[in-house]
Amino acid sequence: MTSSDARSFPDDLLKLQEQLHRANAEHRAFLARLPWSVEPMPGWARGERFSHRGDVPDSPGWSQEEKEAVDRMWGEIRELAISVVDHPHWSTLAREEVVSARMELKRQARPAEEHAGSEAA
Repeated sequence: MTSSDARSFPDDLLKLQEQLHRANAEHRAFLARLPWSVEPMPGWARGERFSHRGDVPDSPGWSQEEKEAVDRMWGEIRELAISVVDHPHWSTLAREEVVSARMELKRQARPAEEHAGSEAA
């Protein structure tokens, strides 16, 4: 992909990809706050089962609201991913350029706070 091609993404495609990045980040952050098991499950001590985390506490499971929120987030992620993949822009590229263009789109559309975090790492 040439440098002129790198800037040729339509604004709506760039916005869709940025929304997809943000939706994925919000989903990961939400899941990280939830109990480790969807359904209530007893925990275990380090010696009872293999666990690289040490003792695992009991999980109260997810509430119905949490399950619905996760389902809603997955639905949004799926719809955004479909919108990005099915965008008419991809049909304007030669088949052998699509993968590199897709990777460039992901890089260009990454939200600013993710850019700052990845540069510091």
